Amino acid sequence: MYLSPKTMFFNLLTIFIFFLLSPSQSISIPKDDQNKHQNKLNNNDTSAFSLSFPLTTSPLSLSPPNTSKTFHASLVSNSKQNPTLSRRSAGGATLKTPSYNYKISFKYSMALIVSLPIGTPPQTQQMVLDTGSQLSWIQCHNKNPKPRPPPPPTASFDPSLSSTFSVLPCTHPICKPRVPDFTLPTSCDQNRLCHYSYFYADGTLAEGNLVREKFTFSRSVSTPPLILGCAKDTSDTKGILGMNLGRLSFASQAKVTKFSYCVPNRPARTGSNMPTGSFYLGHNPNSAGFQYIDLLTFGQGQRMPNLDPLAYTVVMVGIRIGGKMLKIQPSIFRPDASGAGQTMIDSGSEFTYFVDEAYSKVREEIVRLAGAKLKKGYVYAGVSDMCFDGDSMEIGRLIGDMAFVFAKGVEIVTPKEQILAEVGGGVRCVAVGQSNMLGASSNIIGNFHQRNQWVEFDLANRRVGFGRADCSRSV
Repeated sequence: MYLSPKTMFFNLLTIFIFFLLSPSQSISIPKDDQNKHQNKLNNNDTSAFSLSFPLTTSPLSLSPPNTSKTFHASLVSNSKQNPTLSRRSAGGATLKTPSYNYKISFKYSMALIVSLPIGTPPQTQQMVLDTGSQLSWIQCHNKNPKPRPPPPPTASFDPSLSSTFSVLPCTHPICKPRVPDFTLPTSCDQNRLCHYSYFYADGTLAEGNLVREKFTFSRSVSTPPLILGCAKDTSDTKGILGMNLGRLSFASQAKVTKFSYCVPNRPARTGSNMPTGSFYLGHNPNSAGFQYIDLLTFGQGQRMPNLDPLAYTVVMVGIRIGGKMLKIQPSIFRPDASGAGQTMIDSGSEFTYFVDEAYSKVREEIVRLAGAKLKKGYVYAGVSDMCFDGDSMEIGRLIGDMAFVFAKGVEIVTPKEQILAEVGGGVRCVAVGQSNMLGASSNIIGNFHQRNQWVEFDLANRRVGFGRADCSRSV
C-alpha cells in the first residue's frame, strides 16, 4: 500500500489502484491491491537477479493532508558487475548467471522510491516500492520529437523508444472480467486495446493501457516482458513497483525469490543531508544475522471479506511501550473469521495502523506517560490523535522505546529518540493511526517503524527476516 497520512485524501497510486484491484477490500485506503490468489514460486526455476538500489531519505513536505504531492528525485547511477549467482536448470544442473549491482541515489519522502531501468534501451523510471500491492505501473507518454538519448529519470516513459514494448489487446485473458487474483476494471478502448481507469479520492484520474515491457538491468541481465500498467496521466511521473504475493506482481513475474530493503531515518529537519539505504533483489550479504518469522498463507478458497490474501501477513503477539507490555490479546493481531485483524508488513505505508482495540491501548499508554504534553483537540490527517508540539526529545524520554513483538521472539524496536514523526508546523506525532479511519480492519506495519532495520522477504521459504542496521550508511 502506498499510504502516507500527509496526503491522506490524495495518496496517489494507492486508493483505487489497490482498492479496485481486488474484491476483498481489506487493507487501508491507499493501495488496497486485494487480489485473490497465492503465488506459488518454483524454487527450481528462479531468476538470478542480485541488485542493490541505495535509498535516500528526504524530509516530509509541509503540504496539507488533502494536497497532491509529488516526489522530487535525482539519480546518480553506478553499475558494476557482481559475482555470479547459481540457479538450477530443469535437469538439475547448476547454471551460473551473471548478476549486477546498481547503486542509485534518490529521495525518500514517506515512500521508498527506486529508479529502475525499463525498456530497450532502458529508460530510468521512478517507482514506489510497495509490498502491499500487485500491479506495477509507470507513467507513459509519447514525445514528439523523440528525444535522443532516452529521457532523464524525472520524465515519463516513452514507449516509442523501446524495441521490447507491446500493448495487450482486449482479447488477452487478463482483460477479461474477474480473472482469478487480478480483478481489474478494464475495458476495450477505440483501438481494441486493454484499457484501465482509476479514480482517486481527490478526483484525480489515472488511466492507460496494460502493456508488456522488460526491466533491463544490463545487456546480459533483464526480465522477460512483464505485464505493467502504462498510465497516460502525466501529472506525476512516479509509478508503482508492486511487490506483493500476487502472480502479476513484479516479484512474481520476474521470479524473484528474495528481496530486502533498509530504510534510513528521516533527516531531523528540512534541508538536511539525505542518508542512504539499500534495496536488494536477490541475496543480501547481510542476511546471516537476520531473525525470521513465517508468513501466514491463505488458500484460494479462503474468501474472507476483510482479508488480503496476497499481503505479507505475519504473526504479531503484542506491543511494548517504555518497557511495559500492553494488555492486548494476541488474537487482535490475527485474522478472525472475516479476515479482520490481519497484520501485514507494508513498505508503501508510512505510518503504522492498528485496529481499534490495539490503537486504544497504545493511546491509553501514551496518555498515561505524556498526556500533559498532548496537543489538545488535534487529530493528524484524521487518523492519529497522539500529537505534540513540545520538545521531541523530552517527549520521547517520557514515552520510552516502542516495540512490536512478533512470533519467535522477533521484535522491531523504535527507540525513544525516534518515536515521533514530524508532520509540519512544529507538530510531531506518534506514527500510529487508526486503521478503521481508513476504512480498513487490518494492522499495517508501515515504513516509519521499519527504519534502521533490514526487512527481507524470502519468498522461496515463505518468511520475513529482520536485522538491525544503520541504514544511513552504505549497507
